[in-house]
Amino acid sequence: MGTRSQADRDAITIEIGYAFVSGGFAAGIAFAAVYGPAWAFDLSPAAGRILWAVGGVLAATVFLLRVTHVLWRFARRPQDDGK
Repeated sequence: MGTRSQADRDAITIEIGYAFVSGGFAAGIAFAAVYGPAWAFDLSPAAGRILWAVGGVLAATVFLLRVTHVLWRFARRPQDDGK
């Protein structure tokens, strides 16, 4: 394994940023989908807490899965040696 070029390091940095931003967006959508009824309807406090907890767990799971998927896909791409 040789030294990485500046272009390789830049590509890795961009891919990590993309993974975190898209993971955060997907997690936010997942949380809103689960907790949305608590905002829209007058639910009991217990139901609101349950939806909040389930939404939080789902959001964390979606975030981790998205980041893992993006970075794993990036690591498995064909390498261009420039030859």
